[in-house]
Amino acid sequence: MLSLKDRLTEILINNKLITQEQLEQALAVQKEKGGRLSQIIIDLKFIEENALISILSEGLGFPLIDLKRFKIDPEIVKIIPAEIARHYQIIPVSKMGDAITVAMADPLNIFAIDHVGALTGYKINPIISSGQDILQTIEMSYPDATKNIIDDLVKEMSVSSIELIKEEKEILPSDQELGRISQEAPVIKITNIILEGAVKKKASDILIEPFEKKLRVRFRIDGVLQEEKAPPKSMHASIVSRVKVVSDLDIAEHRLPQDGRFKVSLMGNEVDFRVSILPSSFGEKVAIRILDKTQATLDLERLGFSEDIVVKLKKVAKLPHGMMLVCGPTGSGKTTTIYSILKFVDSPDKNIVTVEDPVEYQLEGINQVTARPEIGLTFAASLRSILRQDPNVIMIGEIRDYETVDIAIKSALTGHLVLSTLHTTTAPGSIVRLVNMGVEPYLINSSVVCILVQRLVRKICSHCKEAHPVKQEIIDTLKLDPKRFRNPEFFRGKGCPKCYNSGYSGRTGIAEALLLSSSIRELILSRAQEHIIKKQARSEGMKTLREDGIETVLKGLTTLEEVLRVTAPDE
Repeated sequence: MLSLKDRLTEILINNKLITQEQLEQALAVQKEKGGRLSQIIIDLKFIEENALISILSEGLGFPLIDLKRFKIDPEIVKIIPAEIARHYQIIPVSKMGDAITVAMADPLNIFAIDHVGALTGYKINPIISSGQDILQTIEMSYPDATKNIIDDLVKEMSVSSIELIKEEKEILPSDQELGRISQEAPVIKITNIILEGAVKKKASDILIEPFEKKLRVRFRIDGVLQEEKAPPKSMHASIVSRVKVVSDLDIAEHRLPQDGRFKVSLMGNEVDFRVSILPSSFGEKVAIRILDKTQATLDLERLGFSEDIVVKLKKVAKLPHGMMLVCGPTGSGKTTTIYSILKFVDSPDKNIVTVEDPVEYQLEGINQVTARPEIGLTFAASLRSILRQDPNVIMIGEIRDYETVDIAIKSALTGHLVLSTLHTTTAPGSIVRLVNMGVEPYLINSSVVCILVQRLVRKICSHCKEAHPVKQEIIDTLKLDPKRFRNPEFFRGKGCPKCYNSGYSGRTGIAEALLLSSSIRELILSRAQEHIIKKQARSEGMKTLREDGIETVLKGLTTLEEVLRVTAPDE
């Protein structure tokens, strides 16, 4: 029987999917670095993975399966041990009688089929799937797989290194020793496992926290922290040193906070990591923000906002001048929304400049400046220089003080479209906040055109979504319209391997948008209180965060619990 390599070569050349020169280049890479030829061809971008898998299925005669859309019985998974599944990149998907159907990246690997058959006692029926989908399914299907790898790697650590770190209460390892330990293979592997695990689970942050007797590792997934398997406390110093080394930070500094960033290639994608190290009572705490461009949705239509919100945002974005504020707490998606607006307005005839702290995503065709307050390059100082760069659109990462907001408002008044963020909880509250910062009401009226306040709610997992009845008491307590909410159908996720039994997968946005009408401007001039402005805005059709969240629940996208978690009740 021909190997996958030979058949792959034959299929690709005969179908003219790649050239002979490309094939020879891929074979040269395989000879030098090893690995599967099909994956190398994908990595070199000669052909997309989906197209390759499809043509292989047709050419080899093996059925094709999309594992992302397939729910695997946990009992079936137990037939093949995790280490065997990882080694051969295989996953069992179904069982019938004395045969099991196995998804494989290389369905012609006769050694894998014979080994698994002998190990399990079943007849093996191979089908084909992408290697990346198989690896992701293995991660979700074998919850203890990462735990076993970490335990094995800890055993690999040299005895002298572990003993040295264990004595850290009495004798701290020297910085030279920490530098050496951070370069050892097990430390590198464990750090990489933590990073890879977070990216695969689509986490936004990693927290590595030392306590008196243990080390805690947590991932923020869809806005909620979840505890993960952690290495022993004895490895804390070496893991922190490893993070410092790759972030180009000072491993000899343990008393002061440090910030850095690094970039790695994971699963064929470049991922940026932003690092913050903070000294604590039991050692240095590490917080890593994951900036995965493949997960970023920089498209106004796909942020999850209701249609009327999107229409308002587009209308404001097309204005020649004025200031738009996007508000919400940390982690509510403000930066993503502003980036999406920038992409919407970007065109060759516009000069767009941003000043951020720091720049989170590189946007092609847009001039981005990183603020560096330690050398005097503050938001205000950057803005003064930007105004001499003849910009059409200016984006300010965050309004933090009066000096910044003063220049921003003057920029909006002198013919620029200004976008910025503000940490407030409601749209009417943003106006009161600006007044409290010292901005005169007439300047707010002349410059601000729209205030958007947003939150992110977790979406119900599509694989385990189910309907459930809602008690009438809840509807009465929330003061929902009885005509609209008579026997409403609400949904929830019951939990499955795809969503790590959380019932949620991914997030979507909810928002309230306040456009400054003439009546609202009159209230601002009279320095009206927040609840009066809110009442007037609602009478003019503004939906509050809670109301927009309830609409999202009725669409079956999220749960009532999620909306209640992130929004405050309306007075």
